[in-house]
Amino acid sequence: MSALLDIRDLKTWLDSSGGTVRAIDGVSLEVERGETFAIVGESGCGKSMTALSVLRLLPEAGQVVGGSVLLGGEDLLCLPETAMRGVRGRRIAMIFQEPATSLNPVLTVGMQIAEVLQRHTALRGKAAHKRMLELLDAVGIPDPARRLDEYSFQLSGGLKQRVMIAVALAAEPDLLIADEPTTALDVTIQAQVLDLLSELQRRNGMAILLITHDLGVVAQMAHKVAVMYAGQIIEVAPREQFFRTPLHPYSRKLFQALPGSASRGGDLAVIRGQVPPLTTRFSGCRFAERCDFAWERCHSEVPGLTTAGPGQRIRCHLYDRDEAGRRGAGEIPVVQALHAASAIASSAHSSVGGAALLSVRELKVHFPIRKGLFKRTVGQVKAVDGMSFELASGTTLALVGESGCGKTTAGKAILQLIRPSAGSVRFEGHELTRLRGGALRRRRADFQLIFQDPYASLNPRMRVADILAEGMQALGVADTPAERAARMDRMLAQVGLNADAKLRYPHEFSGGQRQRIAIARVLAVNPKLIVCDEPTSALDVSVQAQILNLLKQLQRDLGLAYLFITHNIAVVEHLAHAVAVMYLGRIVERGSVDEVLRTPKHPYTQALLSAVPALDQAGERKIIRLQGELPSPANPPLGCHFHPRCPQAMPECKLDYPDSVRTGDSHEVSCLLYRAQSR
Repeated sequence: MSALLDIRDLKTWLDSSGGTVRAIDGVSLEVERGETFAIVGESGCGKSMTALSVLRLLPEAGQVVGGSVLLGGEDLLCLPETAMRGVRGRRIAMIFQEPATSLNPVLTVGMQIAEVLQRHTALRGKAAHKRMLELLDAVGIPDPARRLDEYSFQLSGGLKQRVMIAVALAAEPDLLIADEPTTALDVTIQAQVLDLLSELQRRNGMAILLITHDLGVVAQMAHKVAVMYAGQIIEVAPREQFFRTPLHPYSRKLFQALPGSASRGGDLAVIRGQVPPLTTRFSGCRFAERCDFAWERCHSEVPGLTTAGPGQRIRCHLYDRDEAGRRGAGEIPVVQALHAASAIASSAHSSVGGAALLSVRELKVHFPIRKGLFKRTVGQVKAVDGMSFELASGTTLALVGESGCGKTTAGKAILQLIRPSAGSVRFEGHELTRLRGGALRRRRADFQLIFQDPYASLNPRMRVADILAEGMQALGVADTPAERAARMDRMLAQVGLNADAKLRYPHEFSGGQRQRIAIARVLAVNPKLIVCDEPTSALDVSVQAQILNLLKQLQRDLGLAYLFITHNIAVVEHLAHAVAVMYLGRIVERGSVDEVLRTPKHPYTQALLSAVPALDQAGERKIIRLQGELPSPANPPLGCHFHPRCPQAMPECKLDYPDSVRTGDSHEVSCLLYRAQSR
């Protein structure tokens, strides 16, 4: 049976001031009908460029210089542009990574779906309207008749992504290209979107080319997996084979760099160095400079794709039969050692005891809603609505929950970057909410914030030296320029950067290096508490491992306390001592990592954890489906805020918000199910 999509020796080059960028350099792959083919790899390896090459949507500086792209036996690269317009949307559709920028903000949802129907189908009038309603219903959007007349900015992130899927499926394409379709979504919404794609695939027999860096998503969705590195595919295998025995040293490093319970108490494996620039004319293996198993041949000869098993091919000299014969049996232990490399052994990750460095009591942050000519206050957005916790020196508390639950607002309110509406924030016994002006400024060095996006948080017009000196000067750390310069060098060394980095600008660094600079800026003022707001969510797995290792090392060396805001449960398992789960401005469950993640009590926590994709898909995991959307914090439900979506809700849940009940040594939950049990 011939493949639906057959890419053969595809080469896409880009013109740049630094020379020709060989973004895609000889990629070949096949996608069968009804199959999901996943492409994984670091940023810049060529995943998205492969998709854009298939659709012929390259930037002006790019061109396909070789190869073929066969769709149903027809070479798309030979079609005129007028014919390609009939392919895009009709035979091949694409879901882009960020729906907010992909949907037109000045057109209604209905108008954007109608565009596809008018271009690629004969449906008009009532028939087209009926089809639009069917599409919105098929992707699980409630009240589709109303949503057709709404604009994208009126929708939540999950609904935007569903609209994108509806637009992509409007003409019933043969192939759907999904480029990081769930990266910006919470795990609960991600689970819904992935299930939706799987159901639509089963129903329509559609093929999916899935581009992602999330191996958990790959384990759940893919039939075949291809690993890309520096513009080439270096390993291809069926999903089961790939997750059982990944062969390429790079593939194995990706698995070892994944955080989780197995790596607690130790450091994650790190892939040293960086992806080589694609302007390079390679004379050997592109991974050789970063590979633990490279030898002379790897630097002088380009490896070809070698068959290593049923359906499994690998681009690596270690698996070259001729090479194995020449090198003899002595090579076998090297390969066996490669296979034996696995996740770092787990060890106890006990909480560090001691008095609370930070104590938060009934913290509230309410923003006024003003309307009318005189801007009268007509309501309140209850972003944080009464949260309490304690954090000791040398420990990490992870704050998890869906987007919009108030995590980031709580972090900023604790640091007094947003003034709380009520409640207490005590740091080393001092009440921060009462401090003003110079008194608060003098305490700022003790607590700092690492932002989610290092590029946006660093001034692009300032050198690294100026960025680091700015905080020290403002907070009175180091009196003279010489002392500040010496301290800069120490901080850069501490985060793994050379001293000459201080003479460069942020755009000259990679994403991981920029985040290291942001951490160095924080460390320069000797903080005791750091609020980390999704500091690794924008990073690749390999770079994420470096940053997590750095944060753990700094905590061990300096006794830092972290309030770690994240939606990545695997990072929580690896890094945190305790975890607090937020829902609509309140903490619904908290305790040690083992208590909350191994024995979750609150129905929301159970649903949240059930939706996390797992690498081990051997057993059928039961995903708890939450009904509806997260309610607005401007109008939270009466009683328990979660009861409208809770599968275990009782009539009394609508009356009063439940008090916190202790169910273990440090395990507390706000749920009437456990109040009833404790009586």
